[in-house]
Amino acid sequence: MFTNYGRWVPETPDPELLKLFSFTVFSKLEGAVTAGMIHLGDQLGLYAAMAGADGDTSGSLASRTELHERWVREWLHNQVAARIVSCDDLGANDPVFRLTPEAVAVLATPGHPAYGMGMFHRLPQTMGALTRMPESFRTGIGHDYDSHGPEGAVGIERSFEPWNQNNMIPMVIPALEGIGAKLRAGASVADIGCGAGGLALLIGRTYPSSTVTGYDISRHALERAAERLSEEGLGNVRFCDPRSEAIPQDGSLDLVCTFDCIHDMTHPTEMMHVIRRSLADDGTWLLVDIKARDTLEENVGKNPMASLLYGISVLSCMSSAMSSPDGEGLGTLGLPESRARAMAREAGFTRFRRLDIDHSVNAFYEIRP
Repeated sequence: MFTNYGRWVPETPDPELLKLFSFTVFSKLEGAVTAGMIHLGDQLGLYAAMAGADGDTSGSLASRTELHERWVREWLHNQVAARIVSCDDLGANDPVFRLTPEAVAVLATPGHPAYGMGMFHRLPQTMGALTRMPESFRTGIGHDYDSHGPEGAVGIERSFEPWNQNNMIPMVIPALEGIGAKLRAGASVADIGCGAGGLALLIGRTYPSSTVTGYDISRHALERAAERLSEEGLGNVRFCDPRSEAIPQDGSLDLVCTFDCIHDMTHPTEMMHVIRRSLADDGTWLLVDIKARDTLEENVGKNPMASLLYGISVLSCMSSAMSSPDGEGLGTLGLPESRARAMAREAGFTRFRRLDIDHSVNAFYEIRP
């Protein structure tokens, strides 16, 4: 409102609405703090220990994990209050805590497609980006994924690989026209934005007649990929930095995969042109990216995780996409299907098909010349 002197002064808040707004704000803080407790539970092996037992007191869990009981007890109290850990009788003198089967899958089973500890693994690095954000807001320049350090690369690995390892071969490959037969016969494959190399290694291991090159600009990710390749000993997979060894531009590739990385790139438009030139005339580009909608209204109205995704974009995805002065800055929700179609068409692709694959976060597209 304005006074008689033309000076604006804030209106007096409604007491009940003020309470509700304060609750909303501090519920976000509760979520952030509990996320930190989930990180600790993962890092300290508390979930893994609980998954192997039919119930634990704070004392038994502390003993089995060789941790201090008082700290474990307070952590358990947070977890049961947050409804992550279950307890049959909160009024007992020495309550027994346990994980439900669903909690075991999400918190303590790395091979399960619903496993969710990857983003919590890299939570300290993600939140540590807050110290760099004020300068980014002033200059417009963000920070690439290596700014999150080696644990950032491991967190990405743990985030995406459980689903990919369970579903890529039986579900995604068969959905791509003719790709299964090509891979079995011997195809040339590029995984662009390969991260720690899990998908490239999976394809190389499953289809020994094919050759797979993983490309990434993250030093930490490439180091992790090289370590895993050495452990597996596959001769048909290799990893490299495209700034040192360029992606081929001679139409020699049969399949290009980009998993959750186009929206992170400083120059996604240029990359799409590179991918088009790399593919044979009968080649396929498998584009996997975040399910996004065309407008803020749609994203907020239809995606209950929109606030999380926009926040992660500031701290990670858009920051990466703006890490050079001319970065396009798509960000986490910046590549809806309509935009992906238009950009692919402009890059010279003529066929674009959304695959019927159920994923909680990602959309899958088959794009062809």
